[in-house]
Amino acid sequence: MERDVRNVTADHTGIAPSEIAVGVIIGRASEYFDFFVYAIASVMVFPAVFFPFADRLEGTLYAFVVFSFAFIARPIGTISFMAIQRRWGRGVKLTAALFLLGVSTVCMAFLPGYATIGPAAIVLLSVLRFFQGIALGGSWDGLPSLLALSAPEKRRGWYAMIPQLGAPIGFMIAAGLFLFLHTSLWTGDFLEWGWRYPFYVAFAINVVALFARLRLVVTNEYERLLDKHELEPTPVVELFRARGANLFIGAFAALASYALFHLVTVFPLSWITLRATQSVRDVLVVQIIGGGIAIVGIIASGWIADRIGRRSTLGILAVMIAVFSGFAPTLLTAGSLGENAFILLGFALLGLSYGQAAGAVSSNFEAKYRYTGAALTSDFAWLIGAAFAPLVALGLSAHFGLAYLSIYLLSGAACTLVALQVNRSLEIRD
Repeated sequence: MERDVRNVTADHTGIAPSEIAVGVIIGRASEYFDFFVYAIASVMVFPAVFFPFADRLEGTLYAFVVFSFAFIARPIGTISFMAIQRRWGRGVKLTAALFLLGVSTVCMAFLPGYATIGPAAIVLLSVLRFFQGIALGGSWDGLPSLLALSAPEKRRGWYAMIPQLGAPIGFMIAAGLFLFLHTSLWTGDFLEWGWRYPFYVAFAINVVALFARLRLVVTNEYERLLDKHELEPTPVVELFRARGANLFIGAFAALASYALFHLVTVFPLSWITLRATQSVRDVLVVQIIGGGIAIVGIIASGWIADRIGRRSTLGILAVMIAVFSGFAPTLLTAGSLGENAFILLGFALLGLSYGQAAGAVSSNFEAKYRYTGAALTSDFAWLIGAAFAPLVALGLSAHFGLAYLSIYLLSGAACTLVALQVNRSLEIRD
């Protein structure tokens, strides 16, 4: 199958960095759309549909437990699909991963709720969420690494931020779709069938993204570029033996950014709606504006990093996130104005830090280990920094106060600063 697709696209005489950039952004935006459709539904829908036996807070916490399953599964998916690639090729691997992602997502749209089939609904939701994580891990195509290696020496920060644009784009589309459905339908209709439409849309977007990415990854030119840069799967045991320290240093170096990621997207929606200080509509509108601010921040991070260095950029932003954590409780208890300020300032810091979170440390891997190393570093960063952030932040804040939100975010910033310092001794190339 891969050979047939390659023959169709064999007329490519070369792949420009701009083509790679487009493929990266489309791929990342589609994955993050799936991600945020589930995340938003975990707050707006799943407590009522799958956990009606619990009060709203407990139902949301249960939904956040299931939310974390995908991040636990991601490293498993990466390792499993790397084996598939070594045996059957990159095109087969990517097609299988995105097919699994699309099927898992669209099946959620058909799931009956707890009122219909009881606990089996929660079990099925958990299984599908786990499969989503497997698929997300397997969907790594190497395009971000190839883009980074194609960057001119003094433009590495700029090229490193390009893949990160997919996150706010995916979030804005998902939030906008839920906003439209929530404001257009009666609450009963929204909880009965309206929430299912974004999951259908996610499947369609995955199909489009698949062909956009296959157009690149199975071309002869792309294969030559990958061979040139030695971007091929490495056996995991060999990677851990040779560069295992880099995997964990890289994950902790991005901790502040990844923790903040969910604390300005998923957490505010749950916290504000539970306290009923603003309507869901108002929160989503502010968050969509915040997504636009994050895009500007990501782009700015590339310009900044090329002037002061990617590691310095992450370090400075970690300090700023630490300062921001101290003001979080004050902002979140200052009414709608303070809550909106928390969201918008958080998105600004997120864009500036997340823009360089992936590229600053993955460059430590030699070319031989970079393909698998970059994928697993990202998986561990999500698992350590983001998987349990909504659950821990909401649970601690609701039961013990918002000061614990500050402590949680501050600890992430501290981990980033320590990891960046340790990383100095491990860095192979700037």
